[in-house]
Amino acid sequence: MEITTQEFKHCDMLKVKGRVDSATAQQFTQGLEAITNAGRFKIAIDMSGLEYMSSAGFRALLASQRVCKRYNRGELVLVSVPERIREALELAGFTELFKTFDDPLKAVGNF
Repeated sequence: MEITTQEFKHCDMLKVKGRVDSATAQQFTQGLEAITNAGRFKIAIDMSGLEYMSSAGFRALLASQRVCKRYNRGELVLVSVPERIREALELAGFTELFKTFDDPLKAVGNF
């Protein structure tokens, strides 16, 4: 799994490539925590390069969303979600918890 972070004026873009599973979920969580620990709570996650995400990855998303939304500081949005991962999010009931965007520019513009 590869994680790259890009900082914009109003938010941070975290780009994930590969697989987020039980072996890599900790690295994914640390990438998200690095942003929130820096006091930045508006995060867009670009999933265009993501092949697979396990329940461990979903838990990391949920935990980060809670941190971002605490005290109305910000939120976490998903960008370019692959169809298979979108279906898994729907099955888990997570689609109501995250805004999703097809275009990274629209996601960044959302903030």
